[in-house]
Amino acid sequence: MGPGGGDAGSRIGLGLHLVTDITVFSGHAHRQFAEQMCAILGIELSPSRLSRFSNDCLQVQLRANCRQRDVYIVQPLVPPTQENLMELLMMVDAARGASAAHVTVVMPHYAYARSDKKDAPRISIGGRLVADLIHTAGANRVLTMALHAQQVHGFFSMPVDHLTALPVLAQHFRSRDLSKTVVVSPDFGNAKEANQFARMLGVGMAAGSKRRQADDKVVIDAIVGKVGGKDVIILDDEIATAGSVVELIETVRRYHVNSVSIATTHGLFTGKAVERLNAQDDIVEIVATDTVPAPQGLERLTTVSVAPLFAEAVHRINCGESVSGLFSDEDTYGE
Repeated sequence: MGPGGGDAGSRIGLGLHLVTDITVFSGHAHRQFAEQMCAILGIELSPSRLSRFSNDCLQVQLRANCRQRDVYIVQPLVPPTQENLMELLMMVDAARGASAAHVTVVMPHYAYARSDKKDAPRISIGGRLVADLIHTAGANRVLTMALHAQQVHGFFSMPVDHLTALPVLAQHFRSRDLSKTVVVSPDFGNAKEANQFARMLGVGMAAGSKRRQADDKVVIDAIVGKVGGKDVIILDDEIATAGSVVELIETVRRYHVNSVSIATTHGLFTGKAVERLNAQDDIVEIVATDTVPAPQGLERLTTVSVAPLFAEAVHRINCGESVSGLFSDEDTYGE
């Protein structure tokens, strides 16, 4: 399914032939995404090599000229997250050491965004720490999508262009009859994005009253909003173990909804997520973007691509144009 959605979708792909002096490298986390982005930009993905010493240390070599060029390094932080993070840091450091004029990290998914506060004694705020590491390695800019919370944007000591996948996801659902549809957020923390998504579709919104008991265990006591007799679209920015989503599905069933669909930007589907979701026979469709590699064996999954959106953002950064101009909604922010 191709991407699209409102003004963002209509502008993707305009004038990409003007891109100049760009060198793009990809780590091993999601090479297919980098290849698709480069194909849209009309440039070759430059080669790199990752090797491992006998003591398990990694070594990265960029195998294309970087001197006085704008270098873009594509690497979402997905499992194995620590290894992919180390590869990213070493690629950034290698580009800086090779006299790159400017180094931009293209990070479709920032895993440490969820570590955004100190909610227990003597713990690290990982989101800020990893942002500092990326800056120290030599990155001049970060291009990312759907950070878990807006305060994570402030963890970075360099400009951050923060994209949203909501127009692309909304475009997918617009082909349906939405006359009896409601968008449901798993909790109030995601309610702003759910409300924005609902406005794009011209439908109502509801939210679950959620309490988290463990990383993969939540309790949703009730739904705030009207969902009875509705076609429900559950929207979550990220689905990992699917604990929240499955709990929400079980809760909305008590309200006698017509159907249940799921939409997410980052479809990680880790742990028992695939097994849990496949067991929910009443799910009509699961829609996720390609910010992370698609899981194996997940039934009723539709993947929509945001690579064109990232390609257009890279083009605009390279040409000194506005990235926030991609989006018409004033709630969406970027450089």
